[in-house]
Amino acid sequence: MEVTEMCMVRWMRGHTLIDRIKNQEFRDKLGIAPVSGKMRKNRLRWFGHVQRKTFVAPVRRVKSIIVEGKRSRERSRRTWDEQIKVDLHELNLSKGLIRDRDSWRRHIHVVVY
Repeated sequence: MEVTEMCMVRWMRGHTLIDRIKNQEFRDKLGIAPVSGKMRKNRLRWFGHVQRKTFVAPVRRVKSIIVEGKRSRERSRRTWDEQIKVDLHELNLSKGLIRDRDSWRRHIHVVVY
């Protein structure tokens, strides 16, 4: 995903890998944040939204649904809950912070270069 993002950024600026310009220089010139950071922000925004709902809300009940069937034989993909745990750990956030919406938004904000 990040490779594709940088490929598009280089194309926008009219450069190629042969020019040997660092990714950070492109981000500084264009004032853009990495797409992975934006995805994390949106994932955590949705997580906060869901956690603030009551336990009987449909969006909250979906988490407890058990899907029948078998998974493929490939490497198992990371689940949404596992990714949320990683995101919370990387940003040093706790689930208790979710109730304060303004504070939650400030903590998950992605810094633009």
